[in-house]
Amino acid sequence: MEYTQVLLKPLMTEKTTMLKEDGQTVAFLVHPAANKIEVKQAVEKVFSVKVLSVNVVRRASLDRRRQGRVIGRVPGFKKAYVTLAQGEKIEFFEGV
Repeated sequence: MEYTQVLLKPLMTEKTTMLKEDGQTVAFLVHPAANKIEVKQAVEKVFSVKVLSVNVVRRASLDRRRQGRVIGRVPGFKKAYVTLAQGEKIEFFEGV
């Protein structure tokens, strides 16, 4: 898989904002077939930073229920928490 297809978008939630401020951790929504090695290589190529570790989390798809009946599905996703080396930084919204 090419590194341009691995990273889908950065995750900007309350939890990821606190992780980014407290430490060197940044979160990304990644391709469901991507593994830790591919995520590490993609982040290093795209942002020109040194990556220490990658933690991957999957959320399975869920049934959407209404009054006990299944009416659809909520898609699952895969996200990666990337820990950067000391002194490295990724800025998503510079100058905002």
